[in-house]
Amino acid sequence: MKNKKKILIRIGSMRHGGAEKVLVTFLKNLPEDKYEIDLLLNLYSGKYLPEIPSWVNVLYLNRGEMITTNRPQDIPKKAFRVIYQGLLKRFPSLLYKFILKNKKYDIEFAAIHGFRDEILDSPLRSSKKIIWIHNDLRKTEFHNYTDDEICRFFGFDKILVISEYIQKDFENLAKTNKERQKIVRIYNPLDTRDILCKSLQPVDIETVGLPIFLSVGTVFPQKGFDRLLKVHKRLLDEGCFHRILIAGDGYDFENLKKLRSELGIENTVELLGFTDNPYPYFKAADFYVLSSRYEGYPTVLFEAVTLQKNIIATEVSGVREMLLEGELGLIVENSEEGIYQGMKKALASPQLFEAYQSRLKNYEMPFNLDNSVKSIMNIIDEL
Repeated sequence: MKNKKKILIRIGSMRHGGAEKVLVTFLKNLPEDKYEIDLLLNLYSGKYLPEIPSWVNVLYLNRGEMITTNRPQDIPKKAFRVIYQGLLKRFPSLLYKFILKNKKYDIEFAAIHGFRDEILDSPLRSSKKIIWIHNDLRKTEFHNYTDDEICRFFGFDKILVISEYIQKDFENLAKTNKERQKIVRIYNPLDTRDILCKSLQPVDIETVGLPIFLSVGTVFPQKGFDRLLKVHKRLLDEGCFHRILIAGDGYDFENLKKLRSELGIENTVELLGFTDNPYPYFKAADFYVLSSRYEGYPTVLFEAVTLQKNIIATEVSGVREMLLEGELGLIVENSEEGIYQGMKKALASPQLFEAYQSRLKNYEMPFNLDNSVKSIMNIIDEL
């Protein structure tokens, strides 16, 4: 195909996070003859690297795994990465000259909110600029954005948001119709057929006749796994016996293992680490628990809905929208006490979840993979 649009996409790495999974799903479902895509990573690492289509050109600033410790032997490499990336961010013309070889892009695309400045400060003034917002910016891992900071996102030509909650936040800050028209809600691409197929694979889970609660996600404080373990201990002490499975890895993994040991719950909590196919665990579990402190639009809940799991979810951004105001699952207060009350209800009165199951069996997703990908393609094509 002649005159392919040239697109630069930026993201930190291809680690096992929700935004990274969504991006690779999007890329895998693009027609390979339509666009010329360069994917620029700050760090060439992550579990999703092998899934990037071969026709996507992958560039990077550094190689190797993410350094999450401050061991003396790691400090020089960590310092070099920070200084090098900081230099290229401060002087973007160096990046575009030496890494990107002065290539002229039609579209520059920040795949997560953290690359706002890198794209807006691009020396390519003629390129159209898109950003994909996956989180509630009021509550992010390292920084809570103010109104003024969020308004800077209106420098983009299109702002893709993944939930009604985030959309309304941006719309409330928009000063003109032109700014309002930049905001587009896009459901995350989710391959339900692939989820259902992968869930059928066998998995070795010890079954001892106890209810199993599953939670899946990158092991960051955001996900609230520490709250989940404390609630688990409290329920065990009350004689409400059950098991916990947590699938995921991240910089807080060792702290979570330490907490499990301190609470004396090693025999009833299994930390599975990262798995590229968590869906058999969904299938084996009795309940799915979202214990997050905040989210943007927790895609994992759609995976739980696809597999018709009994759901308990803290009230964070996107949950009411996804669970139809509590029609498809139990929404609890966003606190340790809320998680405790929800899990206790599940253990004491599991029959209360039969109504959710009935609705889940008849529920049709409000989107499909093809529509989500086509929506983003339309935005790219029209810019």
